Amino acid sequence: MLPREELLKGVENRDSIAHVIDQAEQAIKTWEVVLTDFLSPPELAEIQQSFSRLTEVQLVEWGGYPQAERRRVAIARSEIPLDQSQVAVTALDIAGNFLFDTATHRDFLGAMLSTGIVREKTGDIIVLGERGAQVIVVPELAEFLEMNLKQVRSVPVKTQRIDFSELKVREPKKKELTTVEASLRLDAIASAGFGMSRSKMVELIDSGDVRVNWKEITQASSQVKTGDLIAIRGKGRLEVGEIAVTKKDRYRVQLIRYM
Repeated sequence: MLPREELLKGVENRDSIAHVIDQAEQAIKTWEVVLTDFLSPPELAEIQQSFSRLTEVQLVEWGGYPQAERRRVAIARSEIPLDQSQVAVTALDIAGNFLFDTATHRDFLGAMLSTGIVREKTGDIIVLGERGAQVIVVPELAEFLEMNLKQVRSVPVKTQRIDFSELKVREPKKKELTTVEASLRLDAIASAGFGMSRSKMVELIDSGDVRVNWKEITQASSQVKTGDLIAIRGKGRLEVGEIAVTKKDRYRVQLIRYM
């Protein structure tokens, strides 16, 4: 048995992590590869952190393409060969003419959920503007959605399976910048990276809109370090790169902003 309480200590997404622990115990017991449903970035970060101490099991995550945010996790005993090809996912194209009735990520998700499926069975949704969207799902839902997803907003759509090579994934725009700050406080580094005032950044931190390594941080004075990923809802992400101390004892920080 795995040390459940130790693995759950301090996690935010307790229910979903507890379920993954159950699945890991099943993988140990049966010597089979066990797959989770799709998990969000905060859940994935906590699972990787919790399970990193374990030697009995190994994890591989995949969401259909390298930059996928929502991913399934394959869990197996450490002795069993495991790679991304064992993480079963399927890509669907949702094609329609959205020129006069633009649909958003929320519209496509809502249309899928209205067929009776649950969010955990769907991965990323790639919105393609006026011609529809592409979505990653668990394989067992593909045929059901092909038959039942016929409309998004007022637009009739055709839903069909596609090869992963047909995914139209847009590379995120990124901007590299350097800032020199008196401290490594979250509000100082994030305000420089996102190009907004320190007071506005403090507001966003206080309201729970800022995550560091997918954990919600509500303390503006939290210290950041190299490798940290700062995300703000609706504003993109910021990766903290190399940090050097200047002659005047200030911090020169390399940043990469993803938009």
